[in-house]
Amino acid sequence: MKYYIKFFYGVVAASILFTACNKDVLERPQLNSPVDANFWKSETDIRLFANGFYSNYFVGYNTGFTVDYAPVRGYTFSDDLTSTNVQSNFESVVPSSRVATSEAATWLQQYSGPTWNFSWVRKSNIFIDRLENVAKPNLTPEASNHWMAVARFFRGYEYSRLVSVFGDVPYFDKVISDSDFELMYKDRDNRGVVMDKVYDDFKFVLANIRANDGNQVLNKYIAAAFISKFMLFEGTYQHYHSLDAARAKKYLEFAVEAAQIVMDSGKYNFTSDFKRLFTSESLAGNPEVIMYRAYDGALGITHSIGSYNNGTESLGANANLVLIKSFICNDGQVWQNSNVSGASSFSVADLARTRDPRFEASFIDKAHSVSGTLLYANKFASRDAMTFIGKSYPAAWGSNTNSSDAPVIRLAEVVLNWIEAKAVLAESHGGAAVGQGDLDRSINAIRNRPLDAAAIAKGVKKTSPLSLAALPNDPSREAGVSALISEIRRERRMEFVMEDARLLDLKRWKKIRNMDFSTNQDYFLGPWVNVKAEVPSFLTATYKNRIKVKKLDGTVVVYNGTNGDDLVGFWVIENAVNRNSFGDQVYLAPIGQNQIIEYKEKGFKLSQTVNW
Repeated sequence: MKYYIKFFYGVVAASILFTACNKDVLERPQLNSPVDANFWKSETDIRLFANGFYSNYFVGYNTGFTVDYAPVRGYTFSDDLTSTNVQSNFESVVPSSRVATSEAATWLQQYSGPTWNFSWVRKSNIFIDRLENVAKPNLTPEASNHWMAVARFFRGYEYSRLVSVFGDVPYFDKVISDSDFELMYKDRDNRGVVMDKVYDDFKFVLANIRANDGNQVLNKYIAAAFISKFMLFEGTYQHYHSLDAARAKKYLEFAVEAAQIVMDSGKYNFTSDFKRLFTSESLAGNPEVIMYRAYDGALGITHSIGSYNNGTESLGANANLVLIKSFICNDGQVWQNSNVSGASSFSVADLARTRDPRFEASFIDKAHSVSGTLLYANKFASRDAMTFIGKSYPAAWGSNTNSSDAPVIRLAEVVLNWIEAKAVLAESHGGAAVGQGDLDRSINAIRNRPLDAAAIAKGVKKTSPLSLAALPNDPSREAGVSALISEIRRERRMEFVMEDARLLDLKRWKKIRNMDFSTNQDYFLGPWVNVKAEVPSFLTATYKNRIKVKKLDGTVVVYNGTNGDDLVGFWVIENAVNRNSFGDQVYLAPIGQNQIIEYKEKGFKLSQTVNW
């Protein structure tokens, strides 16, 4: 069953049972209603309730024009992308309130995670309570353990996200009665304590969840893939922020274990080309996709993500020269040391031909004036969609009627979680050394994906394997980062452009300073361009004294109305300036002042986030 159907029925069931748990941690539904008392009689009932979690956690491309947790339009706050004018700023003051008023998958964009809202924790705890106290006599031991694993997975998922945003959060492991103020108004627990509880939940999940519970339904492999993601985040956050070395090791070892469950299953492989992962009308049977969200225009279940990559719609932020320079050449070397002909050229056409094939699959292969940086992302629009530029788009690639399926979790993420966790363990926590075989199972397996016919026709080539004995010598490698770790990070950056990874990666690596664009002037530049030959539409009076290019020697040439022939150089992003200064407090989000006051009025204390 495609899970858009499950979304509908699951939300209906959740609404019938628990409509009141959509406000905040202090607004509680009645726990015993006539409907609740007659529910939980069979696995069908339980499955119906479980399905209500799917749209909150397996968001895919979201729906309509909604951007929360969606690529392209949602995940635009990172050092990969630069906008014209002033860059989006970090939060700088404590908000009056931080509580969501909706149960939808709403988020805080600058933190890539949820608001201060524990309704989904409560739903998970209700799920757990009902399984234990109502449904258990109606289930076999195997079914009881499976559904308990599903419920504990969602609780662990929500707490993983809450911790990534706020750090310390209050941990609730049971349903709280309306009169239990001591527990209801408890202060925040240390993030390590909370994540130890999450660790225990996830261990139970992998020991008890079914390996197969139906098509595109939560199972052991989907759960393991997500667990590898959450454990890598927390393990590396604990490690790089010097919080708790023992916990870092524990979580990273679990990340390896969870990832290996997926990798050793034999169920998934890299035999799909990269472009097809993000633009297919159906991902059913795609061997790399572990879970996907299905869309169907005929049923009105659609999104807008493809339309914002269709070559006509513009985005507020686009790929900058720093991101461009991070792409490896197809001989496996950084551009400074590559032997590929044209490797030192930064014209878009040459980049498409000389770089890792994910570049050509992610960007239009020529300078495109619709993009503020001239590099236009089309990763989430099909090659066919590009043929409609200047024409009317079909529903599949226009407006909010797009129907391409969304990969929710895929093998590439799992193997990159695996190899990074192994590398950090080896370098800092006494783990086994990474071997060439490990690279071949992860990074090199990804690089060996097939190319589609269109890429081959352009001269695009697969990237050479990464060799442990001859790692690239990158002159721009960050101090204190080993060559191996640097290449793993590069692989993630190329793989997940415009997806959900980059800002969270910067936060867990303690590299949020990369968001200060004053550290590298390439943040304010696009690719190399011959304006007259490639984008002559800019050579009009409208753009006089506006458009600029930067020569190799640093000279900036401003269009004066007559010097079009001299406008050859790196594109200067119009009026682009740095964001406001920020400090390390932005790693975590503050709690709203109203929430602190509410606790105080009840005689309790809610601590504010550190440094806020």
